[in-house]
Amino acid sequence: MNIARIDLNLLVYLDVLLRERNVTRAANQLGISQPAMSNGLKRLRDLFDDPLLVRTSEGMTPTERARELEPEIRHLLLELEKTVQPRSSFVPEESRRVFRFMASDYAECTLIPSLLARLRNLAPHVTLDIMTPSDVSYQDVEQGKVDMVINRFDSMPQSFHQKSLWLDQFSCLLSKKNPILARFDLEAYLESQHVWVSKTGMGVGVGVNPEDVQRLGWVDVALGELGKKRRITVFTRHYLAAALLAEQKDLIATLPSKLARQQINNNRLSIMPPPFDIPPFELKMAWSPLLHNDPEHRWMRRLITEVAETLDQN
Repeated sequence: MNIARIDLNLLVYLDVLLRERNVTRAANQLGISQPAMSNGLKRLRDLFDDPLLVRTSEGMTPTERARELEPEIRHLLLELEKTVQPRSSFVPEESRRVFRFMASDYAECTLIPSLLARLRNLAPHVTLDIMTPSDVSYQDVEQGKVDMVINRFDSMPQSFHQKSLWLDQFSCLLSKKNPILARFDLEAYLESQHVWVSKTGMGVGVGVNPEDVQRLGWVDVALGELGKKRRITVFTRHYLAAALLAEQKDLIATLPSKLARQQINNNRLSIMPPPFDIPPFELKMAWSPLLHNDPEHRWMRRLITEVAETLDQN
């Protein structure tokens, strides 16, 4: 039997008929005519190849087949009603959802701590599962296996929804014992040794070619436009590691300013503006169309936006 050819209203008719056991009362309950209900019963008998209700001295009595169908039809209709009912409003205090984010090391260090602090007050039972860009593919996001990706993206599938969270500048971290602090200009910058740190996009990371300036990112592209090139001693994908390495007196780490300012109370480091112009970059969040209308997901997106706006003012 092809279910596409079945009028599902007949199941509603059968449910009411089995409860009322009277064609006229069933018709009145459904707001249809008695002939329409009688016709419905005839179609039900043809569908199930069974009389379903037979007239006896006690009135309309269900057959054995009808008694078997009664709880199944009731359960089926209740589930269908739940499916088509509007979703209940999301209560953050009661949610126990696990939100899976792919977040770059940069986003994890800047956005996530403040987001978690808000969550502990607003939705204390919500759990965050933070994944790295190497853990996730665009297909995972598209299929809704990951709730959100938060990163700097060179490109992104057009089907994804996305929102800009903030623009960030660059700052230099270097040891207070570094002798170039006395004359921190472009010449001194280029004579020094540097820590490179970055990881944009998604997918498994690959080794860096120091000669491929375009793939080295914003800092080196900006230098390349000046016809200059810095000496990179260490390549890392972790910003906190870069800050730690910058404590060595002959190394400079050029980092996003929001990260650099986290070291403002580190008495071993100085924070300096770069001695050349570096264009700002954009942090975005993106998500699958499959999750766009989910109430809990919408709530989380609003919360992330609020946290980002607060941090963007700092």
